[in-house]
Amino acid sequence: MSAKTHALLAAALALSACASDPMGQGGPPSPPMADNGNDCAVIAAVAREHYRFGPDNVAPPLWLDDEGSGWAPRCDWSRYGVSFPRIHMPGVNRPASQPVQWVSFKRPRYDGRGAMIETGILHGPLAGMGSECRVISGFAGWTVGECKGTWIS
Repeated sequence: MSAKTHALLAAALALSACASDPMGQGGPPSPPMADNGNDCAVIAAVAREHYRFGPDNVAPPLWLDDEGSGWAPRCDWSRYGVSFPRIHMPGVNRPASQPVQWVSFKRPRYDGRGAMIETGILHGPLAGMGSECRVISGFAGWTVGECKGTWIS
C-alpha cells in the first residue's frame, strides 16, 4: 500500500470516528439538551443583541417565565456581559408608585440549528412588545440570528 493510500485510509477512519454514535445506540444524534449554562448564554445573547442592554441601556427587572414548570436557571450574568440589577417577582404586590416594567424570557427550546426563545419587554402599561428569537451557537458563543415580533401593546 502506498503512503498516499495510507493517508486517505487514515483520514476516512478519522472522519468515521467523528460521525460515530458515542453512546452506541445507533440512529441520528439527538438534539442538544439544555442546561442552565446554555439557557443563561442564550438569554444573555438576546439581552445584548436584541435589546441592546448594557451600561448605557439598563435592563428593566428580569422575569424568567417558567410557566409553572419549575425552571429557574441560576446565572452569573456578568460572565455573559449583561446585568439585570432587579428581579421581577410575579405575584408580589408592588406599590402603586412603582412603574410596571419587565423583560421576560421563557425557557429556550433547542434543536439542530440552535435555540428558539420567546421574550417580551414591557416599558409601562400598554407599552410593550414580544418576540421569538432564533439563537445560534458558534465559535464566538451564542448569537442572535433573527427575532420576529409576536405581540405588541
